[in-house]
Amino acid sequence: MIKLSEEVIDFFKRQSFIIVVTRDAKGSLHCSCKGIVKINRDGKVYLLDLYKKRTFENLKNDKNISIIAVDEHKFIGYCLKGRAQIISAQDFDQELNLAWEESITKRITQRVIRNLKQESGHSSHPEASFPRPQYLILMDINEVVDLTPHHLK
Repeated sequence: MIKLSEEVIDFFKRQSFIIVVTRDAKGSLHCSCKGIVKINRDGKVYLLDLYKKRTFENLKNDKNISIIAVDEHKFIGYCLKGRAQIISAQDFDQELNLAWEESITKRITQRVIRNLKQESGHSSHPEASFPRPQYLILMDINEVVDLTPHHLK
């Protein structure tokens, strides 16, 4: 397992979503948008997945997972590679439940603020109608790839 720097943790905490990459039974890559519920220095990331669809099926067969986030304006980004575990909803502890609720509240708040600034976006607040997650993905990170070009560091 790898220790994450505060820089990487803070970067991922600022993201409204990340791209999750898994591999299906035929070896094809699948990308989907997910939210981070919790990320810690010990190299563990808890990912929100509201629907038991492709990502869930892929992880049952292949535990390898990558998550990617970029900040186009700052021209930085990271890819975290690792192994996934599925945590069913009945196994969530109080801390995970609170973290999930805080992440949804943060998303709704950010949307309201952007709407008040009159930035065009979705006319309603889709996050408010999210179902409770049936499971979370626990990712143990074993590699951090800095996507920032070397000449810009």
